Amino acid sequence: MGRWFRFLIAILVGAGAGLAYGWFMQPVKSVDITPATLRMDYKTDYVLMVAEAYEIDKDAALAERRLAVLGETPPQVLVAQAIEFARKVGYSEPDISRMQALQTSLEASSLGGGAPAP
Repeated sequence: MGRWFRFLIAILVGAGAGLAYGWFMQPVKSVDITPATLRMDYKTDYVLMVAEAYEIDKDAALAERRLAVLGETPPQVLVAQAIEFARKVGYSEPDISRMQALQTSLEASSLGGGAPAP
């Protein structure tokens, strides 16, 4: 019984020391960053998610607001960059088509014509 007891005490001491080190000596430092700092592959995934949401709700203004979190780049340009990247890395054609539909809608709404009819 003494051998198992020492083993469990060693595990508990090690876990306690690890937690104390992580919490007190080297705590995580939070840094305020924005989604605009994402790499292009993550931005493309986000644009695709917005395009999928747009496919369901057909709200170009909402899609534009969702894309605005990715920085100062106009949404139409951002979607065009995402489509270009998606083609380069081999996204599926249905995904690219979704992003193209979003791009078409954003271009139409920026010209003052509003969103195209569904």
